[in-house]
Amino acid sequence: MGNPNVNHENHENHEHHHSHKKLYWIIFAALAILTAVELYIPELENVTYVFKATSLTVLAVGKAFLVAYIFMHLNEETRWMKFIAAVPMFALMYAIFVIVESVVR
Repeated sequence: MGNPNVNHENHENHEHHHSHKKLYWIIFAALAILTAVELYIPELENVTYVFKATSLTVLAVGKAFLVAYIFMHLNEETRWMKFIAAVPMFALMYAIFVIVESVVR
């Protein structure tokens, strides 16, 4: 048999696992609310198409950010990794600007 202290020492070196259950439920509720708003926006009357399209796009990007930030653990990454993850977001914002500008013309 092995040394009984080895197992005990390994147990002491492990960090205590913190449950993220509450945070996950909060994010679930936020995503559900944003989805409900997304379902309501197309039904709005007296609102321009550009406003509806822009609102739906912003909500979709917001939901994607929440999922990436929390469930893909971007909140625990270094500043450099956060910057790398943000680059596509800037490209998306530019694309939205170009699309909205072309629709308005």
